[in-house]
Formats: sequence, structure tokens, C-alpha cells
Amino acid sequence: MTKFKRILLKLSGESLAGQQGHGIDVDRLNDYARQIKEAHDMGVEIGIVIGGGNIFRGLSGAGKGFDRVKGDQMGMCATVINSLALSSALGAIGVTARVLTAIRMEPIGEFYSKWKALECLQRGEVVIMSAGTGNPYFTTDTGSSLRGIEIEADVMLKGTRVDGVYTADPEKDPTATKFHDITYDEIYHRGLKVMDLTATTMCKENNLPIYIFNMDVYGNLKKVLEGEEIGTLVHN
Repeated sequence: MTKFKRILLKLSGESLAGQQGHGIDVDRLNDYARQIKEAHDMGVEIGIVIGGGNIFRGLSGAGKGFDRVKGDQMGMCATVINSLALSSALGAIGVTARVLTAIRMEPIGEFYSKWKALECLQRGEVVIMSAGTGNPYFTTDTGSSLRGIEIEADVMLKGTRVDGVYTADPEKDPTATKFHDITYDEIYHRGLKVMDLTATTMCKENNLPIYIFNMDVYGNLKKVLEGEEIGTLVHN
């Protein structure tokens, strides 16, 4: 038995860069694909949104002189590149994956709609939803919140390089302590950054819980699905 029937898995583009710090680390990519296959073999319906920060981040590009809208569009394209890479890695190990894009770019990917995504999920395909929301000024965190709500996921599993939500940044403050679970209201009150404010508010208002865990440790996705408490649950 798994804890969730349908999940939205949010993956970090930066994490996909692995040890090399940029681009796509093939070992990390294959690790992610094998973990997703484990979840798929458990019968879980899997929607995925992956960031593009390993290739290009629109907001940082704007700080270097890029037009913000064009920078965000470049970031959307970066998420498509990552999505294609993950789709390829999944296909290589026998998992059927479908790339849907929020901006039209057939034949690279099919144009996203909720109904297309649900149809694919119900057929047992892994659905990778790329290009964010298709609009500038929205992050892939917001894109993952939107897609998670649209596909009626039981939970958003946010795979990061940290193992949950802490009172402070554990990489900077050794006294930081980890929350087992925390409410959205407490996140606002404490000023904690789980996702950007737009994404967090969308999840709160639509009652989509978020589970933050370290995806970079092999086997952790399966542990989360089996109910092992290795991260932090954010809920109403």
C-alpha cells in the first residue's frame, strides 16, 4: 500500500546539475529516473514538474540585463530541455513518459491541458509538465502548484537537496531545527521560505499539502510513498 494514489513531484533543476554545478549530470538524472520507476511500479500516478535553474533562470538573467519577459521565456525553454532529458531516461528503463508543454512546440511536446494530463495518468504514463505556466513572472514552484491542483494530486512532493523545513537555513545556521510538520499559517508567520509566496498561497487556498524531502538521497521517494517520515509536511 502507498500513502498517496496520485502525486505531483516537483524536482529542482539545480539538483539535476549534480556535482558539476551546471547542465545535466547524467548520474543524477538516472538516479531520479530509477526512483520514479520505483514509484511507478508501486502503482502511483505521477505528474512531474522540473525547474530549469541548471540551465537558465529568468530572474537572475534579468539581474544581468536580460529583458525579464524574454529571460522567463528562456527559463521555460530550459525546463523543456530538462523534461525531455528525464523523459528519455525514463524511456530507457521501460517507463512510458509523456512531455506536455505550456507553450506550443509540437512535435517536441504536446500542448498541455488538464484533460490530456489526466488521460495519460490514467493510462499509467508518467506525465512531465514543462514550460511552467506558459507565462512570465511565474516560477516553476507556481507552475507545480497549479499543475498539482489541476490534476487533483493528493500531495505535492517537493524533492530538494535538504530533508525538510527548518527554523533557519541549516546550511548557514547549525542550530536550526527541523519541523516534522508545519501549517501554512505558521510558515507565513515565521517568514519561512518553502516556495515562493504565490505558489504557497495557491496550495493553501486549494488545500494541496506539500511534503518536502531530500530527493538526492537514492530511495527517499519510495520511503515517502511508503509513509516513512523523512521530511516535512506542510498543510492547512
